[in-house]
Amino acid sequence: MTASHSDSLVVLFGATAGAYGAKLGSDERELILLVWQVVDLHSKKVGTLHKSLVKADNLDLTEQCREVSGLTPEGLSKAEPLDRVLQQFSQLVSSDLKVLGRSSYTLCSDGQLLIRQVLHPETSKKNFLLSDCFYSFYDLRKEFHTCYPSSATVKDQTIKTMAEYLGLGTDETEEDFGVWQVKTMVAIIFSMLSESCDHVFTEPETVKYKYETGPCSKSETVDSETVIRARGLPWQSSDQDIARFFKGLNIAKGGVALCLNAQGRRNGEALVRFVSSEQRDLALERHKHHMGSRYIEVYKATGEEFLKIAGGTSNEVAQFLSKENQVIIRMRGLPFTATQEDVLGFLGPECPVTGGKEGLLFVKYPDGRPTGDAFVLFSCEEYAQNALKKHKEILGKRYIELFRSTAAEVQQVLNRYMSTPLIPTLPTPIIPVIPPPYTIATGSIRDCVRLRGLPYTAGIDDILEFMGDATGDIKPHGVHMVLNQQGRPSGDAFIQMKSADKAFMVAQKCHKKMMKDRYVEVFQCSGEEMNFVLMGGTLNRSGLSPPPCKLPCLSPPAYAAFQTAAVIPAEAALYQPQALLPATRTPQASAAAPPTVTYYPAQAAQLYMNYTAYYPSPPVSPTTVGYIAAPPGAVAAAATATHTPILPQPGALVRMQGLPYNTGMKEILSFFQGYQDLLHDASARL
Repeated sequence: MTASHSDSLVVLFGATAGAYGAKLGSDERELILLVWQVVDLHSKKVGTLHKSLVKADNLDLTEQCREVSGLTPEGLSKAEPLDRVLQQFSQLVSSDLKVLGRSSYTLCSDGQLLIRQVLHPETSKKNFLLSDCFYSFYDLRKEFHTCYPSSATVKDQTIKTMAEYLGLGTDETEEDFGVWQVKTMVAIIFSMLSESCDHVFTEPETVKYKYETGPCSKSETVDSETVIRARGLPWQSSDQDIARFFKGLNIAKGGVALCLNAQGRRNGEALVRFVSSEQRDLALERHKHHMGSRYIEVYKATGEEFLKIAGGTSNEVAQFLSKENQVIIRMRGLPFTATQEDVLGFLGPECPVTGGKEGLLFVKYPDGRPTGDAFVLFSCEEYAQNALKKHKEILGKRYIELFRSTAAEVQQVLNRYMSTPLIPTLPTPIIPVIPPPYTIATGSIRDCVRLRGLPYTAGIDDILEFMGDATGDIKPHGVHMVLNQQGRPSGDAFIQMKSADKAFMVAQKCHKKMMKDRYVEVFQCSGEEMNFVLMGGTLNRSGLSPPPCKLPCLSPPAYAAFQTAAVIPAEAALYQPQALLPATRTPQASAAAPPTVTYYPAQAAQLYMNYTAYYPSPPVSPTTVGYIAAPPGAVAAAATATHTPILPQPGALVRMQGLPYNTGMKEILSFFQGYQDLLHDASARL
């Protein structure tokens, strides 16, 4: 039993089968020892000192554990499992309190790790609940520093340093492991309670019972020291699953934001915001801990990144999410004609929606067209589970996907669709974009540098800051980010410098310099080597390997013909097919062919397509030209200057994703109603 002003403390010490001290719990090893003693704060009497061994599922002890604790697998094999030990703990504490004539208590541990990083994560994985007393505790190190401000910082405190500061004559070699620690902690507490100090234990540390959902506004200020990025999550993970992974640490309200890819699907990453930098630092210690059979990577992130994912400005979303403590389910693949009544009928009476129609939020494009996505609120877990059982059931002629969602995902999906319409409402003038004269170099002069080992979150601004004064020696459009086959940053970048000497100086100055929390390798290279890597080849110590050639129209001698494709932004989905994948032709035919001109609509940056590894990743630099629509006069002038028609045959292509499987030619032509004049022999292509 606990109270806000407890009349006694239970001094608690524990150890795991792995790391000890400042790394306790960081290696995900199980608890093997608990030692405790009750202290009456008023009479300054103590109860019986108890020591319990804990039988772990894995009794393979590390060398450090064997040496420090003196425990062996043979001795632990006869102990009770953790759930039984915790039951005994509660019973023995209650018995000692009765003897002392007290009724309430609060735990007191040496630091945060035993409670937050060991007990809460382990019991969560083993699927049993901790009693209420483990959700509130005193951190002896913090209390000691408050009582003795001239002592070492909280981070540098240990039981031994606190005892030495007070001049306590204790010898850890005289007692069993764990017993000395508890006896010394009790002696430290009595010193703090003495008349000279008269310390009062009033503000315990707290552990949140559950994660609280809620919206986040873009106007909020988010401290970058409180945010982490988790990678490698199962795609179906919910915010509650992520909160469970970080069990014992306090996540801010609405602080879990699942990241989506360009197609609006989860990409296995999440940004998590904690209530303090101290909690964030503890979260970083869970790097490569497991969620089920998968290990999760945990890295630092920024408040700006969190707001970009979770922040919103929509009043409609804020109103939808204003009903707190609701379970959110996302529905995907709804027929475009589906109404609120259709969705409520699909879910049925066994899973009533909170507020009926008010608990439904349809996701739409800015012009009002439905996207096929919707979010639904349920008042309890039971109703949500009933809804999830309808995953892939049929509504109309389409099967519907249902999975758990979060307030941040609601905001992110709304932000994505409301700011990126698939097709503009009215046709926009299309202008030719002629490749600039400063295309990627292919010579053997070593006037380029390669950056390897960049943080995956690094952008152009980070690279420019990393290079410092040398940024003035970068050629226009000279920064090239290398992407992997999934279109994500690979950790590599190439930079074209104004001369080989400048490239040499940058490589000497910046090699193994830190960017964020990683050191970056910088090598001097040639434009030819850079071009090969951008085309999908590899460059390592063993030399240069050409790009893979899986398509008959791609062969190593033809790579130089793709230089114009290198200036195409990754977002452009409307393009001249000749510019990306020219058909094999004879030298005579090639000589007679008109110059290739690539076209971009004004909204091209709002459409997406995936590039394969055979094409260079798009060059990026702070001087990149924006592709914008121009007045009709400019369009005509550009066409006249190049002697090329605005829409040369066979016409520009548009890639469509997410079509229903039963879509036919008529449905596609109907979808493009109003654009028939721009379609070229559509029936022949379908």
